[in-house]
Amino acid sequence: MKFSIHQASHIGDRKYNQDRVAFAYSNDTLLLVLADGMGGHFHGEVAAGMAMDTFVESFGRHTHLDDPLDFLSDTMRTAHQRIMALPLPNDQSFPGTTCVAALIQDGKLYWGHAGDSRLYLLRKGAVFAKTLDHSMVQMWLACGVIDEDEARTHPRRNQITNCLGGVEDMFEIELGTTVELQSGDVVLLCSDGLCGPFVDKELVAAFAGKPVDVALDKLIAGALLLEKGKSDNATGLAMRWSNTEAEHDTDVIISHILEIP
Repeated sequence: MKFSIHQASHIGDRKYNQDRVAFAYSNDTLLLVLADGMGGHFHGEVAAGMAMDTFVESFGRHTHLDDPLDFLSDTMRTAHQRIMALPLPNDQSFPGTTCVAALIQDGKLYWGHAGDSRLYLLRKGAVFAKTLDHSMVQMWLACGVIDEDEARTHPRRNQITNCLGGVEDMFEIELGTTVELQSGDVVLLCSDGLCGPFVDKELVAAFAGKPVDVALDKLIAGALLLEKGKSDNATGLAMRWSNTEAEHDTDVIISHILEIP
């Protein structure tokens, strides 16, 4: 597989960074995953970290996936169940986290998500595909109650309707439509603290003609600047799929969970 990849995170103006991000790959399959622990729940970073660990551990048991969509669905549900099995004091609720995960195998992109962390597929100067947030604001937007500008600044934009952990019956994974990747495609995973300040065309412009590491780091810096004084954790993972990128041949599974203090 030929690709370039970069992951990065910044705490923003928050006391803790509850975002987590990771990728792993074998000789013919690439995993991308990101989670945003819910700040209103006890130890959201624990839930987000468990999502990363579950995906990387599960991926490590496969050299080739017979059904990538089943893998995404089963692994995300396993992560949810692990979070719900955490021993907690009686007066504490279970931690919660969003999660968005993608697999690239045989040149095809598979993905699924829960919550408002997003996946974007950028192609030829446009957003070719993206996830839709599981939130009240997204529902109002879809119904025409509010417009996109109002959605971006709505005071309830961070109230999600789906997550891992938190509440037993709140979780459900939404699977995306499988896409055949083209050379030059960029897959971007991001927490709401990164994508929230931007409209789609700004995300597209950020990666136009730039290496993914340069583009993603600049995008994070831009999100922090736009939200200065009230910025959320800003985390992203960007992968460019291209015939001109480095070949990633490996006899063992390689994994990288970003270390976040």
